[in-house]
Amino acid sequence: MSSALSLPDAQAQLLALAQPLAVETVAADEALGRYLAAPLHARRTQPPADLSAMDGYALGDTDSHGPWRIIGESAAGHPFDGPVAAGEAVRISTGAILPEGAQTVLLQEDATREGTTLTLSGDAPVQGRHIRRAGFDFSEGQALRDAGIKVTPAVLALTLAAGHATLPVRQKPRIVLIDSGDELAADPTQCARHQIPASNGPMLQAMLASLPCTVTRIGPVADTLDALAAALDAAREADLIVTSGGASVGDHDLIRPALEAWGAKIAFWRVAMKPGKPLMVARRNTGDSEQLVLGLPGNPVSSYVTAFLFLLPLVRALLGSGQPLPTQAQTVVTADLGAGGKRLEFLRGIWDGNTVIPLSEQDSSGLHALSVANALIERPAMGAAQAAGSPVRIYRLENG
Repeated sequence: MSSALSLPDAQAQLLALAQPLAVETVAADEALGRYLAAPLHARRTQPPADLSAMDGYALGDTDSHGPWRIIGESAAGHPFDGPVAAGEAVRISTGAILPEGAQTVLLQEDATREGTTLTLSGDAPVQGRHIRRAGFDFSEGQALRDAGIKVTPAVLALTLAAGHATLPVRQKPRIVLIDSGDELAADPTQCARHQIPASNGPMLQAMLASLPCTVTRIGPVADTLDALAAALDAAREADLIVTSGGASVGDHDLIRPALEAWGAKIAFWRVAMKPGKPLMVARRNTGDSEQLVLGLPGNPVSSYVTAFLFLLPLVRALLGSGQPLPTQAQTVVTADLGAGGKRLEFLRGIWDGNTVIPLSEQDSSGLHALSVANALIERPAMGAAQAAGSPVRIYRLENG
């Protein structure tokens, strides 16, 4: 039996298998939450002309302290038609185009107007202040964002401002979740003594809801090769199949033999981490493409942690993300931590923005503690004991 992979090695091997899906072009607002499949370049200059950054008056000279004769108005979307000369002023609003010849904006609170006469009543204007120069944000042809970045609301606004109505993105992955186990009850209100409610499938689907993908759930599936074969056949059109349970080495852990009988090849199995050691990755060549299979442990906390560290990064990679792995943060632990074991361990904890405290319950089936936790505390394998106040690394979760 081969030794378990380290977490970084397992993640690297998994992501190496994840070829981004085909590119499609969609309306810019439909690309929200997806990842750019090509660099974003500006098709126009922003702003296209010198604009006023404040409400006030555009002046035809700088050195003079007035008075000035008001000759017109420049409003956003309605520029003043003509030049402004020395001794003249144009009423101007925020975002309006600066008239030809104007290099100074006098704030309205520093001015007094009587009819068409404008006089200085506050701070003297300074040439160039309160002006947004043409192209200060970006210029036509400029590279704005790289391929692989996520289309956030701000990126969407940038896309439209840059003159794009559509964006190239990767197709949404088709994902099938298969829950397996004779002990699972589909209806949590009808659960016999020998059963537990099937919670992993809905939990994993909820975790995937933050990503643009289509998800189908199958199960609970009985612990038989025939039942698993039928479930796998029903998922034959999926880009990614995710199983939960049955990935270990017990007599009733049949995911691996079922996959091999289906024609899938095991890429790697077992990761030196706790919880989540019995993680399995396989692939199946369908002729036109390659399906990936991610086998997660059945214990719900193990399933959650491995989904966070493997499933979500894998889906991001299929979507073309340039940074699919979750990022860590440094903080301080508020309780003593014992020496690390033989495997990298992730403790559930509560992070308050400054410090993190590990929860007392760390069993891999403890959903109550998982629901309270909003952080995973990383404990290196064979790491020394740490006293309260020591620095630790965490992953932030959306629970708690």
